[in-house]
Order: sequence, then C-alpha cells, then structure tokens
Amino acid sequence: MELPLSDFRKMEVQEFDTTKLLDHAAEQARVRKYSDFLIVDVDSHHYEGESMGEILEYMDDPVIQQLAQMTRVGNSKSVGVFGSGVGYQDMGGRVTRYPLRTFEKVDGGGKHRDIALTKRWMDAMGIDVAVLFPTPMLQLGLHPQVEVEVALARAYNRWLCERILAHEPRVRSMLYLPFNDAEESYKMVKEFGDKKGVCGFMITSARYRPVHHNSYMKTYALIEEMGLPLAFHAGYNWGDSSISMLNRFISVHGLGFVIPNMIHMANWVMNGLPERFPKLKVLWIESGLAWLPFMIQRFDNEYMMRSSEAPSLKKLPGEYITDMYYTSQPMEMPKDMGMLEATFRMIKAETQLLYSSDYPHWDFDLPSTIYDLPFLSEEGKRAILGGTAAKLFNLDTAKKLAQVA
Repeated sequence: MELPLSDFRKMEVQEFDTTKLLDHAAEQARVRKYSDFLIVDVDSHHYEGESMGEILEYMDDPVIQQLAQMTRVGNSKSVGVFGSGVGYQDMGGRVTRYPLRTFEKVDGGGKHRDIALTKRWMDAMGIDVAVLFPTPMLQLGLHPQVEVEVALARAYNRWLCERILAHEPRVRSMLYLPFNDAEESYKMVKEFGDKKGVCGFMITSARYRPVHHNSYMKTYALIEEMGLPLAFHAGYNWGDSSISMLNRFISVHGLGFVIPNMIHMANWVMNGLPERFPKLKVLWIESGLAWLPFMIQRFDNEYMMRSSEAPSLKKLPGEYITDMYYTSQPMEMPKDMGMLEATFRMIKAETQLLYSSDYPHWDFDLPSTIYDLPFLSEEGKRAILGGTAAKLFNLDTAKKLAQVA
C-alpha cells in the first residue's frame, strides 16, 4: 500500500538533523585538522522568512507592515513584501528540502534560533566565522515598489543587528543596501556602519540600476571612509528579457548568477570607480570564477582599441579586476585542473580569493573544495580559507574567533 504524502513528510521531519546531514563534512574537518587554522565562510545564508514576524516588528511604515503581514511572508514567489518570481532553487539538491528546517529542534541556550542553527552547521564544517546573508531578499531589488525594498531592508538590518549580530561574535554580516534608492542606501550606511558584527555592505546584483550613477558616489565615499568592503551578491532573474529565453533552470542557474555581476563590474571598472575610490575594497559574491578570465581578456582587448572611451583608467581593466576580491562558490571544477590553476593565477587567488560555502543551498561547497586543490601551497590554502578574509574584515586573529567579542 502506498503511503500518503503526509506520512512521507512526517518521516522526513523526524530524520532532519543538520549534524547528521553534515556528518561527512565533520569527518573531513577532523582529518584535515581545520582546528589548527582560521576558516571564514564569506557567503552563507539563513532564511529570513522564518523570522519574518520578528522582522516586521522593526518596520516603520504601518501600511507596508500590514501588507507584509497579510501575505505569505517568507515565500519568494508571493506578492507583497517579496516580489513575484519563478524559482527552482528548492526543487532538489544535496540537502533536505528547505522548509523542513523549521522542524529541526535546537537548544540555543537562550540565543536566537538562527544563531543556534548557524553554529550547528558551522561546527560540523569546521567554520570559525560565518558572514550571513538573507535568501529571498536577494531578489528584493526586482520589487516594483522601491519603498517596499527600503522598508524591508531597514527592518531586516535592525532585526539582524539587534537579535543576531549583537549576541554571537562568530556570526557577521554585510548589510543589505536598498540600492534602488540612492539616498536611503546612504542613510543605511550611516545608521548601521558602526554596529557590532557589521563587516561591510552588500548590493544584490539582480536589479536594474547603473552602479556608476552619480547619486551613489557619496555612499561609496562613506563606505570607503569607514574602511568597510562593498559586495555585489549575485542572483538570477528568470523574468529578464534575455534569461527568459532559457527553458531549463540549469541554464538559468549557469548564466543568471553571472551576467548581472559581469554588467555591474563592466560599469564599475570602465567608469573609473576604482580610481575614484582607490581605498574601497570591492567583493564579488556567488558568481564562481570561470567568468573572470573572460572579463579580463575581453575588456583588456577592448580598452587597447578604444581607450579614449575610458579616460579615467590609468591601467588595463584587467589590472583593476585582479585588485578586487572574489568568493569561491560555486567554484567550477573542470576536467582539466590546469584550467582552474590558470584562473587562480590570473585573479591572484592567494591574495584576492575568499572561501565561501553558500550553505545551506543545494550547491554549497565545503572547505575541502579549497583545501584539496593540488596546486595550492599550504600558505595559499590558509589564506583563501580564512587569512585573507581576516584582513579584509579586520578580524582579530590572535585567537580563535569563537571567543572574540
């Protein structure tokens, strides 16, 4: 007799346990002795929808707050707080279905559930410090109402700082900027730049605002003055005119997470922003690495033929590109390891690349993705896995950061 779906769901819920799901990861951490050096995960995620009731308490606008409360919050396909869209991220992968996380039992010792869940997977994977990002909000830049992006971004940032970052030194975040409103983005940096656990600011790449517009210059200047990095976190938009021609999510995932960052990078470099803000550290997240040799070669070649169109540049575009920072996930693993080695060499990986897991998403990478690379020196592995991040985010490395306030 075939069991009803509800019974299968009960069986899955009973078995859901992060420590069991990451049992092999914990064994990897033990064998490779990750406890002997620092590991910083520069891109990990939580599901802010699970805490939306708390987040909405921090929202100033009562109308948008009521709208959010009346919609199916936490669902990226809903209309209201989160813009409508088509997503296949939860259709399959290497981890238990995302909604079942809500059933996992945790004892946070009085700390927030998000802290307890995050530390559970961090400990299993051997992670010392995790930089935490939202998930449905990665597509918030596509919302048709700019005021909704601003309202939710401020409420989320307040909640994150007060409920999470203030209570756990191992968890940090680069806070969400509502980039569709330049003035509000500036205010966000002023309000949150000195909060505990804030290690920078993040722009979600799935949006249609040119990064070189003059209205953003004072925000970049303020972030630079604070000594904090600015990140562009990739995302996809299946509704984009070009991407909508793709009929498989595998294609959308392969291209959609790269193209927005390619466009923003082209505008960033060719409009001379690295020269205008030479001390601003810029980080590109969740686009993998294979696109970078293309960008370097393509734009160096274009510049040599039409340098008059980029008068602000004092060196080749590729030299600016290799001065910026990148996260590793999802790191493409070609059959020819020499291709990956060449990519690492081109982007100066041992000083510019930072490890990221993207956990708990279906395509996450364990630290062994970096640690097991045969062409990296021991010093290079340790730099990518944590050393470079410690410098970028001004982390105290005198002792394990689990004890850093």
